[in-house]
Amino acid sequence: MDLELAGKCALITGGSRGIGKAVAMSLAHEGAEIAIAARDRDRLDATAKEIAEATGVTVKGFVVDTGDEQSVMALVRDVIGEFGHIDILVNGAAKPGGQGTPPTYDQVTTELFFEDMNVKVMGYLRCAQQVAPHMINRGWGRIINISGLAARQAGTVIGSVRNVAVSAMTKNLADALGPYGINVTVVHPGLTATEATSPEALARPATNVVGHMITAEEVANVVTFLASPKSSSMTGDPVVVGGGVPRAIYY
Repeated sequence: MDLELAGKCALITGGSRGIGKAVAMSLAHEGAEIAIAARDRDRLDATAKEIAEATGVTVKGFVVDTGDEQSVMALVRDVIGEFGHIDILVNGAAKPGGQGTPPTYDQVTTELFFEDMNVKVMGYLRCAQQVAPHMINRGWGRIINISGLAARQAGTVIGSVRNVAVSAMTKNLADALGPYGINVTVVHPGLTATEATSPEALARPATNVVGHMITAEEVANVVTFLASPKSSSMTGDPVVVGGGVPRAIYY
């Protein structure tokens, strides 16, 4: 299937490693030009080189702090200056979830809470606010927000709140931007194997239906479809990539 992504420009925040890197690689294999954004210049440069050599497409790295409005404004300005347009935004810059023991409710501090919300929730919104006018001018766009299954599970106060907030934001953006040809979706990965996953976590038996820990590449495959014109009927809703939660029914 041709996903019709050749010539599109995709901006992926949190794109230097983990799920973001896998998404960038997958979109590049489909012919999209790639802008990856993260905090670490050395890691950005290494990832951009790796993806470009593997796919033959143009890949550029941009330093950004999505927790800072001016940094996000500069990011979008620089990407537009380099590529001329942004067709796809994948929001993935956030503090990793599911890799360690989360703070209990009584350990959550004001600083921990608002730092997490500022980077993931407000950071996603900042990027969407800056990119949307360019998509509106072109009459087409895709925004995919990477959230997580903590939106549907208790056990981590900050994780649940931030992921539910991303889902709510996604629906609001979808309703506002849909008339302009822009689809907005949220992807909930389950526990996902990345380079940051500990050997101990990888060795644990999977608790999902498919019986294995989901990989970053499996998440990226779904995101790549959502980023394509083939997903024209999908907007505002969550897409789960977690291998299936046993016994649960969502409707």
